[in-house]
Amino acid sequence: MTQPSAAPTVERRDNRHRYEILVDGKRVGLTAYRDRGEQRVFYHTEVDDALAGQGLAAQLVHEALTDVRRSGKRVVPVCPYVAKYLARHGEFSDITDPVTPEVLQWLDTELG
Repeated sequence: MTQPSAAPTVERRDNRHRYEILVDGKRVGLTAYRDRGEQRVFYHTEVDDALAGQGLAAQLVHEALTDVRRSGKRVVPVCPYVAKYLARHGEFSDITDPVTPEVLQWLDTELG
């Protein structure tokens, strides 16, 4: 396992519909979303295997959810990791909407 040498940073990339976590300026993980009105639907999260187990996914998702709160949007956790994170961090329950069949159908259409 490789240790990051610099503090990781998280950046929102609207043109790519994702938040990225960077270590030493290199993208090492992401959480992907699509906006559905006032909802930000998270559907996939990943971190490079070489950096697994270092809390990078948790930092990434925490900062993404904090950004969603600041923007006035709500979260829909289709991504299993985001759903698991939300189950453990009740401070985001006030901005969390359930995953519904309508959301899943919309996401399927959106992603092609």
